[in-house]
Amino acid sequence: MKRLSASYARSLALLLILIPALMVPLLLLSKPADAQSFLVQVSRDDFTNSGSQHKTEVEPDTYAWGSTIVSAFQVARNSYWGGADVGFATSTDGGKTWTYGYLPGLTVNYQGGSYYAASDASVAYDAKHGVWLIATLPLVDPIGDIAVSRSTDGGLHWGNPIVIDATHQDDKGWIACDNNASSPYYGHCYTEWDAAASTGQIKMSTSTDGGLTWGAALSTANHATGLGGQPLVQPNGTVVVPFNNGGMFSFVSTDGGGSWSTTYTIVGSVPYHGTAGGFRTYLLPSAEIDATGKVYAAWMDCRFRSGCTSNDIVMSTSTDGKTWTSPARIPIDPVTSTVDHFIPGLGVDPATSGATAHLALAYYYFPVSNCGGACQLYLGYVVSKDGGGTWTAGKSLGGPMLLSWLPDSDLGKMVADYISVSFVNGNAYGVFPVAVNKAAVFYNEAMYTTPRPLTSSPSEPVFSSKDDQPIPGVQSDHEPRLFYDDEGRYPIPPEKQGHPGDD
Repeated sequence: MKRLSASYARSLALLLILIPALMVPLLLLSKPADAQSFLVQVSRDDFTNSGSQHKTEVEPDTYAWGSTIVSAFQVARNSYWGGADVGFATSTDGGKTWTYGYLPGLTVNYQGGSYYAASDASVAYDAKHGVWLIATLPLVDPIGDIAVSRSTDGGLHWGNPIVIDATHQDDKGWIACDNNASSPYYGHCYTEWDAAASTGQIKMSTSTDGGLTWGAALSTANHATGLGGQPLVQPNGTVVVPFNNGGMFSFVSTDGGGSWSTTYTIVGSVPYHGTAGGFRTYLLPSAEIDATGKVYAAWMDCRFRSGCTSNDIVMSTSTDGKTWTSPARIPIDPVTSTVDHFIPGLGVDPATSGATAHLALAYYYFPVSNCGGACQLYLGYVVSKDGGGTWTAGKSLGGPMLLSWLPDSDLGKMVADYISVSFVNGNAYGVFPVAVNKAAVFYNEAMYTTPRPLTSSPSEPVFSSKDDQPIPGVQSDHEPRLFYDDEGRYPIPPEKQGHPGDD
C-alpha cells in the first residue's frame, strides 16, 4: 500500500490547474467552480515489466460505503489487452486522503500471480459479511476468466483472487451485492459476465458467503447474449441487470439469483456517432439505483443530433427492470453545439430518491466532434438534484489531453470503456484517468479525483431537455461493429444484434 509524495502530487495538480484554465473553450463549457478547478492524483503505475506501456492507468470503477470509497482499475496498459495488474485506490475518510496498491496473486507481474495480464475491474461491498470485493478479468488464451479479490480490513489490503469461472472464454464482468438489511437475500453478491469466446451468452453467478464460494454460472431464461451488464439490487432483493446488444436491454432475478428472467427492451437500437481521431469508445451502459430501487441507465447516443454528427449522453429509468422510460437527453450543452460526449460514469446518491434524487454524471468529450487528427480530450461533469429532471451545464474537470498522450489498445487510443461516480455521505466523488504531456519514453497517465465533491451551488442555473425530441429515422453515421468482447475479436452475429435472446 502506497501514498503519493506531496511534491509529486502538487506538481501534477499544478499542471492540471494551468492547462484547463488556459485552453478550455468557455463558449462550450461554463467556468469550473473553485472546488473543481484542479484534480488530485491518487495512484500511479510503478511497474517495470516488459510488454506494458508504462506510467499508464485506465478504466476505473468506484464504490462507496460509509466513509470509505474504493476504486479499482487497470495498471500498465498493454497495447493489445489488459494491464500488468489491477490497482486499487482507497479513501477511508470520505475522499480526503487516499492510499493505493495492486491486487496480489493475480498476474505474473505481482506477488505470485499466474495470469499474464488483467482487466475489467469492478468494485462492490458486502455489508452483511463486512467484505470489500473487486471483480476482475484475468487474461489467458483465448480471452479470460472471472475472479474476485476480497478485503476484510476496509479495502486497504487484498487477498489472492478466487476464480469464479475458469473457462478461459469470458469478458467484461461486473459485481454487486445486496446490502438491504430488510431484503430476503441480504448478503447475496452477484457477478455478471459474458462467454465472449464461445456462445456470447450472459452469465450470472451468486455468492452467499462474502465471495468465498460462488454458484454455477446461469444464463437468462432466453439465453441472452450481449456485453456490459451491470447488476443492481432493489430494496426488495430484486436484481436488475441492464446490458448492451446493439440496443439496451435488461433482465431480472426475483429469487436471489436462483434464476434469471427473459430479457426486456430499454431501446431496440442505439444510434451513435463514431468518435474521431482513432479514439476508443464502446457502447456500454452506466447504471445506478436510488433509495427506493429506481434504476437509472445512461449511455452515449446521437438520436437527438441531426445527422448523428455528435453524441449526447441519454438516460432511461425503470422501477421494476422491465418497463423503461424513453431515453431523455442529458442537457450538458445545446443540441446545436459541436461537442461530442462519451464514456459516461453515472452516480446516484443511495440515500435519495424520486424527484429529489441527487445524480452526478462524469463523462469525456471532444469540444469539436469532427476534430480529425487534432482532437483534444476533456473530462467533464454535470449534476442533478431533482432525479434527472434538470441538470447543471457541463463543467470541465481536466484537459486538454492530446490523444498521443494516451496508451494504445486494439481499438485505438484509450482512457476507458467505463468510468464511475459514487456518493459517500451525500457527496459525489469519482476516480478518473487523466493524462498530461507524454515523456520521451513513458506516458504520464494516472488516476485522479477531485479534492471536493462534484456538486453545484444553489444559485447555479439548471437546464431541462423535456422539449428535445429524437430526430426521426436518425442512424449511426458509420457502420456499427458490435462484439461480444470489448477488444473487437468476437463479432455479434447480425441476427443477434438488437434481439439478444432465442425467444
